[in-house]
Amino acid sequence: MESCGELRRGASGKRYGGAVAPLEISLLGPPRVRRDGEQVGFDTRKATALLAHLALEERARSREALCELLWPGQDPEHARGALRRTLSALRKSVGEEWVETPGDSVALAEGPDVDVRRFRALAGEQASPEELAQAVELFRGDLLEGFSLRDSPEFDAWQVYEADTLRRELGSALGRLVAALSGRGDYTRAIAQARRWLELDPLHEPAHRELIVLYALSGDRAAALSQYRDCVRTLSQELGVAPVEETAALFEQISEGAVTPVLVEQVPAEPRAPAAAPSELPLVGRAGELSALVEAHSAAVPDGRLAVIEGEAGIGKTRLASELRAAVTGGGGIVLAARCHDDEAGLPYGPVVDLLGEALRAAPGELAAAVAPQRLADASLLLPELGSLRDDLPPPVDLTGPGAQARLLESVAAVLGAACGGERPGLVFVDDVHAADEASLDALAYLGRRLSGRPLLLAVGWRSEGVPPGHRLRRLATELSRAGAATVVGLARLPESDVAELVRAVQPDVTADLERRVYIESEGLPLFVAEYLAAIGAGGEPAEGALPREMRGLLETRLGGLGAMARQLLETAAVIGRSFGLDTVRAASGRSDEEAVEGLDELVGRGLVRELSSAAEPGYDFTHDKLRALVYDEIGLARRRLLHRRVADALARAAPGAESAALVAQHLRLAGDQAGAAESHRQAGEHAASLLAHADALEHLEAALALGYPDTAGLHERIGDLRTLVGDYAGALASYESAAAHAEAGDLSRVEHKLGGVHQRRGDWERAEARFAMALEALGEGDDGLRARIVADRSLTLHQAGDSGGAAAWAEQARALAESAADLRAQAQAHNLLGVLASGSGDLDRARAELERSLELASELEDAAARAAALNNLALAAREAGELDRSLELTEQALALCAAQGDRHREAALENNLADLHHAAGRSEESMEHLKRAVAIFSEVGADEATRLPEIWKLVSW
Repeated sequence: MESCGELRRGASGKRYGGAVAPLEISLLGPPRVRRDGEQVGFDTRKATALLAHLALEERARSREALCELLWPGQDPEHARGALRRTLSALRKSVGEEWVETPGDSVALAEGPDVDVRRFRALAGEQASPEELAQAVELFRGDLLEGFSLRDSPEFDAWQVYEADTLRRELGSALGRLVAALSGRGDYTRAIAQARRWLELDPLHEPAHRELIVLYALSGDRAAALSQYRDCVRTLSQELGVAPVEETAALFEQISEGAVTPVLVEQVPAEPRAPAAAPSELPLVGRAGELSALVEAHSAAVPDGRLAVIEGEAGIGKTRLASELRAAVTGGGGIVLAARCHDDEAGLPYGPVVDLLGEALRAAPGELAAAVAPQRLADASLLLPELGSLRDDLPPPVDLTGPGAQARLLESVAAVLGAACGGERPGLVFVDDVHAADEASLDALAYLGRRLSGRPLLLAVGWRSEGVPPGHRLRRLATELSRAGAATVVGLARLPESDVAELVRAVQPDVTADLERRVYIESEGLPLFVAEYLAAIGAGGEPAEGALPREMRGLLETRLGGLGAMARQLLETAAVIGRSFGLDTVRAASGRSDEEAVEGLDELVGRGLVRELSSAAEPGYDFTHDKLRALVYDEIGLARRRLLHRRVADALARAAPGAESAALVAQHLRLAGDQAGAAESHRQAGEHAASLLAHADALEHLEAALALGYPDTAGLHERIGDLRTLVGDYAGALASYESAAAHAEAGDLSRVEHKLGGVHQRRGDWERAEARFAMALEALGEGDDGLRARIVADRSLTLHQAGDSGGAAAWAEQARALAESAADLRAQAQAHNLLGVLASGSGDLDRARAELERSLELASELEDAAARAAALNNLALAAREAGELDRSLELTEQALALCAAQGDRHREAALENNLADLHHAAGRSEESMEHLKRAVAIFSEVGADEATRLPEIWKLVSW
């Protein structure tokens, strides 16, 4: 019924046969809506948010996009229901004629009076001073001031972005208005507007300068000098820097009483031509390696290949890869490239997200046409922008559902493969994979083993010392090399003849003595050769013997003569510690857009940073890490901490929520904010766990603990949960014991229960039963649901220990307690246990009935662990009945669920069960494959405990 309004109005937003009641939407400041002159109220905050979003977007929005914006995390059916109710409330408040629902989209009809739209119309580039004055008068406060949605971080992020954009537009309008009023000699009004301009951003040095000049021109020299001192104080406190030369020169002029309108124009310092960036050196001594890589790329059809470029730091891996990339691009192939960063090792899928973004920019049409809708939807969990390629995408994979991780990794492989499709094979290059996070290594290893049918070269660069023998990527390279599907290129230092050739390429008339000196000082390392030649090119040739081995002096020569603004930006970029975007470095440095662009242009011109041409937004990176390290080391501790705080704030503002939490945590820790860093590490840990990146999650949670996170017991317990899943039982016991030591009385029973569960997994029945008894004792009265679950686990322990009589008695007690408490989870566990006991006694009919009931309850609860247990035990009952095919089907379903949870021990048990089933069916090859996987996982579980705790290897049912 929602689209019936289209029959009553046309594109103009007016009813046929009558005018629409006027609608005024004020979004600048606290939101206000008036219809026909009367104030309008809303039943829910979501209705206000929806109206504001539609008013600013000025276009139809799909229902799916609105659901993701306003009800993230909800299943599609519930989210759509909530949207329907919100639309109904919105229509009731503003009038049906103002809300249009063409097809599966929602839009605001044309014609409402929106203050943001009026502001932008008045503040255009060609606006007159009168129009600018009207525009800034309209701006009565920030966008939706005081409004937020606590359960919709996506909407809050959108609101922050739009508010920042509008504040910058207001700043631009105020700056132009101040200039116009000053030009007319209307200093009083100009000063008032300049003060408002400065209030927007007290760190904006151009606004300080304009106000200083206006005070001077109006004859108030004391106010001008006071404004300069305020500028100095603000920049020192907030950024730890002094004003730039331009502002200091202006102060000198005012002190001497020499400021006139003409002199103001002369304030900027004389332009200084930046030192030219050193041109990229020719590739010398690597012809054979490059030829091998190009040949590997040509051979990546129809099946893909792997290429590895390895060597020590500064050996030229990235330089060689750039030649490979140029060769592929020149031949018409697609190149997708990303780089791993040491300071992002805790950020799950960091380089993978970058690769997906490259794929989206390079081949959006191919992705929309060639990638299955479900794969696109799944990949959008890592890069939401992929969801906009098609309107018919199904919901993405539930990361707690069956086979979630495999589906997620397959979706990544599908997107990358489709983007690289074409007449020529594509190239997927990931640099510095020695710094990759565990989740990204999962993705690279997955793609590397599934290159069949994907015409692309997967190339990786790594430092030899960072990828030791036994590392999974090195094992992958070895496996594929044996199969003839991999090329490994190891780079050595350049011999003296190659260094001499490089020197002559830069200095054709160079002497043999200088050639020899460059070789001796650089020791044949291409990075140092390049730095030495850059110093010579800038006229900074050091005296013989004056250079330390690490070339610190050469790098310092490169930094000499930088302007104050460029130096401030370079220091901020060094603190960011990675490839950096224009918006981030601008916000963290406290500089305006114009200042940031000017400073970055100088840095690029000097060859200190380089532009990342493939980035979606303006992006930059240092020309190499040693330069960044030197700049960082030269920043004073106080300023370094201040900048880390500003970078953390900029990152959190740009991407609120868990997505940026890993990076924010690192910067807050380096800023000295341990409490803030602990909370961000906790958020990052939960985000990583939600993506099944358990190793990264543990790293973050342990960091939060070390930084003094206040809920010590809860954090220890969460760490214990994750260690249990990955099979680190010794670590899990230690974490749970710590949780028990810090737990409140009401939480102790739950922790003791988990301790018993770990002992049960280890096959230590006596300790498990003792812990379950302690859990019951600590529970006291009440919470029969938890009591039922503890009793059920105690029964299972007795069963596994061979006490069938005791197990049956406790199992019946567990069912009675669960039914009395109406606790469905406890009931599911009790029925599962009774099924196991019935199966053990040979009563297969009863076993099936109990297990079917357990599965039904677990499915209703969406409890993946309980479903996996019921499915596995049903499979065992089917096997006992001789139903091998049915047993195989159920076991595979259970395996998918356990793999999706990351429960390694139970995953190994199910692989072992599948091996037995295939063996019984006469499929020895399939049986051996499952057995190998089972043994590999079993060997990981419990670490060295597995050698003395054989029960770990005997798990069959639970």
